[in-house]
Amino acid sequence: MFTVSKRLLLVSHTATVATPCRNTFSTLVNKPGILSRTLEHSTRIWNARSSHAGQFRSVTLAASQALPPTPETSYDVIVVGGGHAGSEACAAAARTGAKTLLLTQKLDTIGEMSCNPSFGGVGKGVLVREIDALDGLCGRISDLAGVQFRILNRSKGPAVHGPRAQIDRKLYKKHMQKALHEYPNLTIMAGSVSDIVLGAEILPPTPGQNNVQGEIKGIKLESGEVIHAPKVVITTGTFLRGEIHIGLEAYPAGRINEEASIGLSDSLAQAGFELSRLKTGTPPRLDGKTIDYSELVPQYGDTPPSPFSYLNKEVANAHNQLICHQTSTNPKTHEIIRNNLHKSIHIRETVKGPRYCPSIESKIMRFAAKEAHTIWLEPEGYDTDVVYPNGISMTLPEKEQIDMLRTIKGLENVTVLRCGYGVEYDYVDPRELKRTLETHRIHGLYLAGQINGTTGYEEAAAQGILAGINAGLAVQSKPPLILTRADAYIGVLVDDLITKGVEEPYRIFTSRSEYRLTLRADNADLRLTRKGYEAGCVTDYRWNVYQQMEGDMHRGMQLMNDLKLSPSKWTEYGLGKSDDGIKRSAIEMLGFPNIKMEHFYEALPELKEIDPVVQEKIAIEGAYSVYLRRQGAEVLAFMRDESMEIPVDLDYFAIPNLSNENRSKLERQRPETLGAAKRIEGMTPTSILELLKFVQKTKRPPTTITGEKIRPGSRRDRLRQKMLAKEF
Repeated sequence: MFTVSKRLLLVSHTATVATPCRNTFSTLVNKPGILSRTLEHSTRIWNARSSHAGQFRSVTLAASQALPPTPETSYDVIVVGGGHAGSEACAAAARTGAKTLLLTQKLDTIGEMSCNPSFGGVGKGVLVREIDALDGLCGRISDLAGVQFRILNRSKGPAVHGPRAQIDRKLYKKHMQKALHEYPNLTIMAGSVSDIVLGAEILPPTPGQNNVQGEIKGIKLESGEVIHAPKVVITTGTFLRGEIHIGLEAYPAGRINEEASIGLSDSLAQAGFELSRLKTGTPPRLDGKTIDYSELVPQYGDTPPSPFSYLNKEVANAHNQLICHQTSTNPKTHEIIRNNLHKSIHIRETVKGPRYCPSIESKIMRFAAKEAHTIWLEPEGYDTDVVYPNGISMTLPEKEQIDMLRTIKGLENVTVLRCGYGVEYDYVDPRELKRTLETHRIHGLYLAGQINGTTGYEEAAAQGILAGINAGLAVQSKPPLILTRADAYIGVLVDDLITKGVEEPYRIFTSRSEYRLTLRADNADLRLTRKGYEAGCVTDYRWNVYQQMEGDMHRGMQLMNDLKLSPSKWTEYGLGKSDDGIKRSAIEMLGFPNIKMEHFYEALPELKEIDPVVQEKIAIEGAYSVYLRRQGAEVLAFMRDESMEIPVDLDYFAIPNLSNENRSKLERQRPETLGAAKRIEGMTPTSILELLKFVQKTKRPPTTITGEKIRPGSRRDRLRQKMLAKEF
């Protein structure tokens, strides 16, 4: 028998739950079988606060016993949290055909942009495009709600272009909520989760699986109600034991005027997860009517603006873009901050904050010699005068914040509508996760967003869509969607988290990828949409749009590759770039400077019929063609290691000649591939070779070229080990 802990609820086979009161906006047609539910086109919105508490009885439940389905309280996937990770996770799970429940504390905060009213940027914009390529929501919603669109780094190469949009907060939330309320297979419910619910039998420690503690069976609300599901995705953001800091004041909250999630944090800790603390912050909100813009530098959007979504040719507010303005701090500003640092508890160094988006207090301390820090004054929407001062998140007391702001050009008479504040919160060590974002410790439990130690809407949404897809696929016993570092920035993000962990809030950059020439914002659909469709998370509509684009792309590339001319012939078309006598294709000619697609219209008039967006893709592929071939060889070498999977039940203590330090690292993180093992910090070449030999001896994986098994001790076996040592 097992004792029911205060936080970890062990579900009884005889548990009964009262049906919650509900307001049904439309009727769901529930048919047997999960695949039939893909035709459901309505959403039920429940309010758990009006429900009655369920009754529970503690008994031992054999692992083979299934929980009985309880009407209206049993789902395939439950997503906890309605932020950016949760919104993408619940939609993704529902797209796979899983009956999904989104649980959030407040229905009216779904899709809330709690900090900066923008999406995208360098690296981040690629994540948004990748989410869209997998049929996610945030790119399409941004195209509807954006008030200014720009491509950052446009003067540089396409590999570092960063699509970015300034967003109307109200419009984004409105369109996101509308999309989710109308989503097939999705139910939305208001309620606060206090516990995770495990099967009544804890899985015993076994060699190679000593971290496994149990299997998820659902969640328990603070009302006492239990909702059953074999897969749960937790996306609590900064709410996990969140604490707000303003000056020396501190109080529990996940966001201003919103309660923190205390019980769920305790539940995860008692399950054995290693929790640590991180912090972030947000700047004050200003009254735009009290800002003097006359001497500030204006920043305009691109004309025409570039949409985030591959489904859109244009954005909703293309002809009504708002203007942002640039100002900066000064020595007087810095003096006020330095003189009042002792009045803020948030700047203590015992808890790490974001290095790449630090508070203004941190900037002043780290860069003491710098006399000015840039501030972007960004309007928060069309029907509001609220302005977001990007670049000065702060936690000083309210009076000191006002004094400091009024030293800045343009803000001399500014009215502060809400002072800035900091948030400190719990996160789970992401090395507890698999590549699918399922935890090693509890089967069926997935984590996504800031709970994994990341920062930013885009990073959260990227994890949310991957966790949601894999939870939905797993409940249907379908293969998972695995994205590697060579596939997507989402793969880079996940791999960094699960192999290296975090000591400060993690943010994506193009510099984090070894293959950024391949992982560009322009080709995310070419990289991921087919993978998503084959996995079962891309709708037929997007697939049809993609196939049309892909067909045009192949046709254009074929035309460009087939046209090969000598330098003298190219000169006749005004493209005399070389006189070496070598014949070159039109694709190769794109590698020369200042060559554009329209230069080939005379020689290839068929190109005019191809969509301009597709032409741009062809132009980028041609310009990078030489470098892409080189990087392709690097990707093949990378995938050779990624294709060698390490058995999940591998007993690392049985591997001879492995140092205790590296054995402990492998045992703790349990890498799923040889490549992931190599990327664990501190792993030595000797340890990797010992691991390789042991895996070959126990599993005998096929080669990536022929599919044939390698005989232990054979010449090919020894050659493979030498090649690995050389590469390492």
